[in-house]
Amino acid sequence: MGCFTFVKLMMVLFNLLIFLGGLTLLAMGIWVSVDGSSFLKLLGPFAGQSMQFVNVGFFCIAIGVILVLLGLLGCCGAHKESKCLLLTFFSIILIIFIAEVAAAVVALAYSSFAEGILRAWATPALQRDYGSDPVVTKIWNTTMNELKCCGFTNYTDFVGSKFEKENAGSLPPSCCWTNSTQCSQDEAERSAVQGCFEHILETLKEHANIVGGIAAGIGVLEIAAMVVSMYLYCHLDNRVS
Repeated sequence: MGCFTFVKLMMVLFNLLIFLGGLTLLAMGIWVSVDGSSFLKLLGPFAGQSMQFVNVGFFCIAIGVILVLLGLLGCCGAHKESKCLLLTFFSIILIIFIAEVAAAVVALAYSSFAEGILRAWATPALQRDYGSDPVVTKIWNTTMNELKCCGFTNYTDFVGSKFEKENAGSLPPSCCWTNSTQCSQDEAERSAVQGCFEHILETLKEHANIVGGIAAGIGVLEIAAMVVSMYLYCHLDNRVS
């Protein structure tokens, strides 16, 4: 009976954390929806394109609501010792866990495909909007100066662009190591400044252990939640007797 009470308490505390996490996401989602212009500044050079595919605010609200309901479900199931609620909680966590595993497999399998999609719209955007659209130009200049990179792939993203034609064949200063205003195509080729995508990819690889550790930690928590809920479910009959 002591073990059952301890597990029940852990179940309540665990779901309380889920509930608070859901409230945090919900608040952030509402903030993004109300003041989206401020949030767009955090998304870097791909802000406009990203918002065309995913409304970040509504996504955060949806996930936040799910976590809040899930936390309430787990707490009520443990507190009221309801087999129905515990089984429902277990089923939802199991579905989420399977979906995350499937998403990870798909992400690994289609990472190169996703890179092709990003390249397909990033390069035309640089060709068309850089130098003419002040927002896009400022964001890309900030990104290239901070990361010491040039374009999405490399300097070739600007070859034949509107910016090059309007500046007598000059490329952005970040594409040359001299960082001069007159950065010719030949000088950019000799400088061989790395593209921003490759730079970001290398940074992600350097932090892959951290990302993997976080993902593994989330998986362990989900498995623990399923084990605890199933333990309570299976021992409720003994508790009643």
